[in-house]
Amino acid sequence: MTEKPETPTKTPLRRDVLRSFIRWLVIGAVLVWLLAALVLVAARWIDPPTTAVHIQRRLQTWARDTPYRERYKFIPLGQISPDLQHAVIAAEDARFYQHHGFDWDQIQIAAEDDLEGGRTRGASTITQQLVKNLFFGTGRSMLRKGAEVTLVPVAEFALGKRRILEIYLNVVEWGPGIYGAESACRYYDGTAARSIDRDQAARLAAILPAPLKRRPERMNRYSALILERMRQVGW
Repeated sequence: MTEKPETPTKTPLRRDVLRSFIRWLVIGAVLVWLLAALVLVAARWIDPPTTAVHIQRRLQTWARDTPYRERYKFIPLGQISPDLQHAVIAAEDARFYQHHGFDWDQIQIAAEDDLEGGRTRGASTITQQLVKNLFFGTGRSMLRKGAEVTLVPVAEFALGKRRILEIYLNVVEWGPGIYGAESACRYYDGTAARSIDRDQAARLAAILPAPLKRRPERMNRYSALILERMRQVGW
């Protein structure tokens, strides 16, 4: 009587396939991260031609079949009014020149607000927002946040504060299809970014948290607060 060969179990095969999938997934993630890090290093000398947010908005308007005109002109930081630079820092990241990419004081305050059930308060620095703009768009997820956290130190080290501020002011969204300080100043105030005054600068900075919903002329209260912050710092 001949014995039937034992049917090999499928469990080891499935386990090997899963291990191989996870291995390649990790390798892919590392390669993507390295590419993003190289882009940040290159951005020290090369102005970004576009960002994830720019691409996201184009795809959204294409999907909705709506008209879209993009205004985007990259200019040197020296051609952006110091008042606008200071207004954006006062509005978005008051400790920009003191921290190294993360404002731990604001993170702690935001965490305490969450624990107490209060209104959630943003704690993202300009460096974090720049990384998010360049690579991740406006979406939110834990995976995106984790990748952002690892790229922020790279941006701080490779770019430095001046270049971070320069790129941020040039790529940030200031309205539908409006990107960067020069485009925003031309569109809203009919003037170059180098010629914007304090009041205009504060109003422009006031719309950054929600650029698709806010208009500078409606930002009286918040722009006054930004001007007060600037005054307290000595700007």
